[in-house]
Amino acid sequence: MAHENDSFIREVNEELRSEQISRVWRAYRPFIIAGAALIVLGTAGYRGYEYWHSNNASQYGDQFLAALNLAKQNKTDEAIAALEKLEKDGSGAYPVLARMRAATLLSQKGDAAGAVKAFQQVAADSAIPAVLRDIAKMRAAYLMVDTSTYAQVAAEVEPMATGNHALRNSAREVLGLAAMKAGDTAKAKQWFEDIANDAQAPRNIANRAQILLDTLVSSAPPAAKS
Repeated sequence: MAHENDSFIREVNEELRSEQISRVWRAYRPFIIAGAALIVLGTAGYRGYEYWHSNNASQYGDQFLAALNLAKQNKTDEAIAALEKLEKDGSGAYPVLARMRAATLLSQKGDAAGAVKAFQQVAADSAIPAVLRDIAKMRAAYLMVDTSTYAQVAAEVEPMATGNHALRNSAREVLGLAAMKAGDTAKAKQWFEDIANDAQAPRNIANRAQILLDTLVSSAPPAAKS
């Protein structure tokens, strides 16, 4: 992973010397979004385990693991069907975990709109713990960067981008990416600076924010740099 990060940073630095910001965005957008999503998914896995543990293991554990194995075997449709059955018939934490995983599989399958809708439904379900609802909002927002307006992305996560919210820097990152895509350089810069100035920002998010700040500065007209 460290080697991949080093390669990514090196390639971005080389790109900065020769291309404008639009080229950087087109070339590295998948890596930026994928890397950010992994952070959110890692948090989801940990919080999901806590939620599962508090509700005790059940007979549905085997069904959940079987669905995950189907996904690993690239049997996506079968995995989604198994997860939907678990969502309907399961108990304890398994239904919500099944919903989250099924939404992720939809995005991997290329159905971004379906995945966004599924994550938004999780986020709107008051019966689900707040931390998982926030994670669902974040996952929806990352998927929306390519297909929605800045205002639509902000409606999902801007309330999480301030104060001491645990996901504030992920929220700032996705807002910065959405602003960058919309061509609002000033707003994108502000969000990335908020990450850079947060001493508690995770290193990988802070590193990406600094790379993108450097990209914005190097691509700005001379008058904007002064």
